[in-house]
Amino acid sequence: MSDIELGPGKRARAAYSFDEIAIVPSRRTRDPEEVSITWQIDAYKFDLPFMAAPMDSVVSPETAIAIGKAGGLGVLNLEGIWTRYEDAEKQLAQMAKLSGDDAIKKMQQIYASPIQPALIKERIAQIRAAGVTVAGALSPQRTAEFHKAVLDARSYRDWE
Repeated sequence: MSDIELGPGKRARAAYSFDEIAIVPSRRTRDPEEVSITWQIDAYKFDLPFMAAPMDSVVSPETAIAIGKAGGLGVLNLEGIWTRYEDAEKQLAQMAKLSGDDAIKKMQQIYASPIQPALIKERIAQIRAAGVTVAGALSPQRTAEFHKAVLDARSYRDWE
């Protein structure tokens, strides 16, 4: 692959998108039983090469459970709606109806509600009780504040 000159002292490499690359069969056909798509993070093994992003619009506790049962990993946003509100579905339904300038203001109000350590424990315990690997995301700024709630969730059973 050669470099492309963009201007004086500026060079770039050519890149390709998915649409420009085709995967063709090799000379040898492989049976599905001979191919493994499993992947691993430390001691945690997954059958499906799929990890869902820690975004409120992508992963709920129920979604994390479904993804885990399918063989992937759903990562719950521990700073999002699910750990701020007991009834997160109500907040998400409100957000879905918003439009324009009202949307930004209302979403700022919704996310201004404090994160509840008890809900962090409850959501993690809910996913763990389903028998799937639990993953949650905290920003570095919030890790010091909420790490205890995450660690305490290992033995949290009050929600049952």
